[in-house]
Amino acid sequence: MTQARPMPIHMRRDGFDPPAELAQVQATAGLTRVETLFGFSAWVVTRYADVREVLADAVRFSNGRRPPGFPGLAGADTEGSLLLSDPPEHTRLRKLLSPEFTVRRIRRLEPRITEIVEDHLAAMEAAGPPADLVESFALPVPSLVICELLGVPYADRAEFQGRARRQLDVSLDLEVRAQARVESRAFMAELVARARVEPGDDLLGMLVREHGDALTPGELTGIASLLLIAGHETTANTIGLGVLALLRDPEQLRLVRDRPEGVEAAVEELLRFLSVVHSGVPRFANEDVELAGERIAAGDLLVLSLPVANRDPELGQDLDRLDVTRAVTRHVAFGHGVHHCLGAPLARAELRIALPALLRRFPALALADPTAEVEFRSYNVVYGVRSLPVTW
Repeated sequence: MTQARPMPIHMRRDGFDPPAELAQVQATAGLTRVETLFGFSAWVVTRYADVREVLADAVRFSNGRRPPGFPGLAGADTEGSLLLSDPPEHTRLRKLLSPEFTVRRIRRLEPRITEIVEDHLAAMEAAGPPADLVESFALPVPSLVICELLGVPYADRAEFQGRARRQLDVSLDLEVRAQARVESRAFMAELVARARVEPGDDLLGMLVREHGDALTPGELTGIASLLLIAGHETTANTIGLGVLALLRDPEQLRLVRDRPEGVEAAVEELLRFLSVVHSGVPRFANEDVELAGERIAAGDLLVLSLPVANRDPELGQDLDRLDVTRAVTRHVAFGHGVHHCLGAPLARAELRIALPALLRRFPALALADPTAEVEFRSYNVVYGVRSLPVTW
């Protein structure tokens, strides 16, 4: 375990809030130098405009470049990875997937998402309180949705969820995380092999049927592995953390529960306010550039603080407060530019359906023990709560 090492400043939180030190950096210099967990120095970028500039420029700032000695994926492990590739390779892969994640295509999935949500709420009600909202609702709903979309057996959820947790937990030794990644790719490679023999009606089957000649088995494996992890981890943690935020602010909870016309704005505000992804993939400067008045040298590592950028006064006033009637749609919770989250329409649909349905089914929803300390997912690539015992 490596948890004894200080947590990088861009991964620190104070409950729902990013650290005050980074807010101060945003108000003054805009950038600060830090040491990462891997012993590399990096620039932490805090201002909204600067974060968008880096995210929008895949020529000057690379996702795929890794300097000698930088730990991470290599060789076949990066095949098919949208997160660890740059144009034109990234463009080729994303173009094949984009039609399946349009708002229009996701709308067709909404009846099934609604059914999955209602089934899990009914099971919670039948079992009676108290319940761990993470295990009973926040985690299984997006897991089942992405399993059905991809064609992954839901019976294997405990295994792939465990591997995902180990990959994203930076308190673990690199060897442990690497082993989880190897196991995850092996699991998905087996599903890809089956789909190439007998493609089904799911996304994996579609990719084999329509693009089997354009994608190698390794690329199919990489694409599916990313979608499986990203498709349940981020949404699950937004649901869990979002419910906690609403339970601690009854007026905001009431607005989400009782105003169907305001649910889309509420989802955007929760995405902005919570920003469960701390930074996404680090970028490397391909050339000497100037950012926020600082000279960034070619080869420098940049870490983008999405939670701090999403509270930049440029986006509005009083952004440290949750206000579900706010209309901030320019946030960077899903990133920006060519690497803007492909699954954003799916995540929005799940949140738009799941949160009001939960609050309407259990109008007296409350923390099982309001005095108990909530354990947050520190040292994790995706922020959230480890469990959330509730009653009703």
